[in-house]
Amino acid sequence: MHQDAHEFLNFLLNELVDILEKEAPTAKNEAETSPPEKVANGPKNPQANGVQKEPLVTWVHKNFQGILTNETRCLRCETVTARDETFFDLSLDIEQNSSITSCLKNFSSTETLNAEDKFFCDKCCSLQEAQKRMKIKKPPHILVIHLKRFKYIEQLGRYKKLSYRVVFPLELKLSNTVEDADSEYSLFAVVVHVGSGPNHGHYVSLVKSHNHWLFFDDENVEIIDESAVQTFFGSAQEYSSNTDHGYILFYESLGANKNS
Repeated sequence: MHQDAHEFLNFLLNELVDILEKEAPTAKNEAETSPPEKVANGPKNPQANGVQKEPLVTWVHKNFQGILTNETRCLRCETVTARDETFFDLSLDIEQNSSITSCLKNFSSTETLNAEDKFFCDKCCSLQEAQKRMKIKKPPHILVIHLKRFKYIEQLGRYKKLSYRVVFPLELKLSNTVEDADSEYSLFAVVVHVGSGPNHGHYVSLVKSHNHWLFFDDENVEIIDESAVQTFFGSAQEYSSNTDHGYILFYESLGANKNS
């Protein structure tokens, strides 16, 4: 069976969280003393002395989890409504001959909600035109960026692989954060999709280890030059013999290294 690497990554991280939560000492003790309370929408968070327990923070959360804030500003009363949500990776729309920096700017660009998409403002108690944008409130230690290379084309009635050239730098400054303070990251791994379409292909990986870049292709591993990373940016022309394109990028926070 062929599996999408991004879907597998999400499955893997969530499965690891489930395993770690079950193996946590507090979870084991509670399981031994009282059976879990079942509710319609899944297991209910156990409560101690009427106080809802904080969810367990695993090493998966500490490394991969960041927080996004979704800001919506009513254009009538100017009230800003903010809603936070956690993420393990960012999925970015891509364009031809673009860069990760421009893709991140588009991700956080302001969108106007009008016509059928009007926003219900609690202060105005009615549907109003509004401006909406997504910003990174808390950048993660490991920033995982998923490039949306597979797009459904209505005219074709199927998915198509976008071979667009998207430059991903070895050093990345994350500027679209709530605090407007640049967070610096260093690229340490790339998952590459090899193939011309979404329904077939192969995955290879580039991983930086001990200041050397390694190329993983199934059981074959070889050292490559750092300059070879740029050959996986994508194709500047739509039809190209090169079908090896960066698909999932892994960046590590440089700030965390300085503090450790």
